[in-house]
Amino acid sequence: MPRFRAAFLDRDGTLNVEIQYLHRVQDFEWIPGAVESVRRLNEAGVLVLVVTNQAGIAHGKYTERDVHALHDHMRRELEEHGAHVDRFYFCPFHPEGVIPEYRRASRCRKPNAGMLEQGMSDWELGPDECVMVGDKNSDVEAGLSLGVQTVLVETGYGAEHSKTTRANRVVADIVAATDLILSP
Repeated sequence: MPRFRAAFLDRDGTLNVEIQYLHRVQDFEWIPGAVESVRRLNEAGVLVLVVTNQAGIAHGKYTERDVHALHDHMRRELEEHGAHVDRFYFCPFHPEGVIPEYRRASRCRKPNAGMLEQGMSDWELGPDECVMVGDKNSDVEAGLSLGVQTVLVETGYGAEHSKTTRANRVVADIVAATDLILSP
């Protein structure tokens, strides 16, 4: 039985190559080993919950529809490899946004823990059953604020953030994070 029931995974820089304001399917690229990592988590019975800040919506760079289309693309590609994400959570808000309905502070915007709290509620999870994996200290802080174990990957912004992180562990990438999650 795996050590954790759920892995909260950041999206950009953790599962896919970091591209600022990524929203077009044609620009999407998996980080090497990410698809296999998701499949391994699925096979071990670990819930895969993606939690991603999407401030580009508030900044008028793209829409919620674009985010859903990108997540649908990810689902299709994962399904081709026998893998899946159990649920995607995203936060469209930013206090400096240009789109009025999205211009506000929000508990869902990491480093706040709203998306993790929602996932823990939706799936009836305790903090000791969860791990948060991401490439930014905002991902780490969201997890730490709830007592969730945290792993910083050095892909995306991770190499830079590793110098100042409070993460429980720092690893090279999602493959190494998956190895850690699945270790006894």
